Amino acid sequence: MTDNIKPIADDEPVAEFATIESVFVRKRNCLLLRGDFSPVFVDYYLHLMQHSLRPAEEEAAILKQLLAYFTLHLVSRPWKEHHAWTLNLREPLKAGFFVCGSSLTEEVVGRSFTEGLKLPQQNTLYAQNLVEGRDPQTSVITLSGTSPAAWAEQYYAQSEQRSARAFALAGDTFTLLTAEPDADEAWLASLTAEDVAALADHEETKQLETRRFRFHCGCSVDRLLPTVRSLRSNFEDLLAEQGYILANCPRCGASFRITREMLAE
Repeated sequence: MTDNIKPIADDEPVAEFATIESVFVRKRNCLLLRGDFSPVFVDYYLHLMQHSLRPAEEEAAILKQLLAYFTLHLVSRPWKEHHAWTLNLREPLKAGFFVCGSSLTEEVVGRSFTEGLKLPQQNTLYAQNLVEGRDPQTSVITLSGTSPAAWAEQYYAQSEQRSARAFALAGDTFTLLTAEPDADEAWLASLTAEDVAALADHEETKQLETRRFRFHCGCSVDRLLPTVRSLRSNFEDLLAEQGYILANCPRCGASFRITREMLAE
């Protein structure tokens, strides 16, 4: 059996990467994904500070949970895949969220946004799976409720066509259990957060692998310049008024000042 994950104590240093375990629950035929996301969340808040981003508290809380469940989903998938989720919400708040990442880069990144949002009739999740050399796979899922854990479970039911349970445990620990062939569906449906926290005490488990992730985008002025130049817009009014234009990274929300000289290079 494997040991339970324990949250990081206040006096312990936060690791650079979050380590995510993939654990097979024998006799139940379920896969348990779990990890302490403290490193990812610390990097997220440092990113907000660095770029003077100030999302509402509820926005930041939802994005943190989405980053956690999305990362756990990545670990359930083959290494070579790149995934992205876009959520347009009416409740519990009117906002959009974007998360993306890959096990190959060991990175996840995301942002929330409220400007330019087209509100759907229902909460909606757009999921995309990219594999080099193949056409992108896209699915659209309507969501109910206001919980990111419930949204993750609904994604699995509608897009993956199998059951899943998502739980937030003590500290910054999150878990996702997915049904594999011949899974004990009744057992999976009956689980509580307390059951999952003590899973190793009652079930036979085997660790299959670990992967690690950090919150990182890698965007820069140099990367955004080709996109800005391709817009072929007339920025003269803005350049004359303030001497620069602002370009926002679509993945993480960071803003960069682009001057006339940069555009001319």
